[in-house]
Amino acid sequence: MEVNEYKMGWLLVIFDLPVTTPVAKRQYVHFRNFLLEDGFQMIQFSVYARPCVTYARVQTHTRRLEAAIPADGSIRAMYITKAQWEKMIIFYGTPARSQPPEELPEQFLLW
Repeated sequence: MEVNEYKMGWLLVIFDLPVTTPVAKRQYVHFRNFLLEDGFQMIQFSVYARPCVTYARVQTHTRRLEAAIPADGSIRAMYITKAQWEKMIIFYGTPARSQPPEELPEQFLLW
């Protein structure tokens, strides 16, 4: 089965949460744990991504994000197709070296 690289993709979440008080730090930890429990993986600090096989899954996880945002938080969510994700260029280290982006997980066909 061939995957349509324009339907499957990643839900990217970028956020800023204050950590200036003990209460704010707890809210940050709670939100981060929510992301991890909901299937997101850390790409960089305050940047998380989750694979989504349909746009309906994107909408489901977007609603969950909206319900989980702390009062003083700022969150941006963006859907990136598999085709766009695979064109990402990742640099790290000095001198700069590149690596390929993360792969979408394999899909199971049940029937």
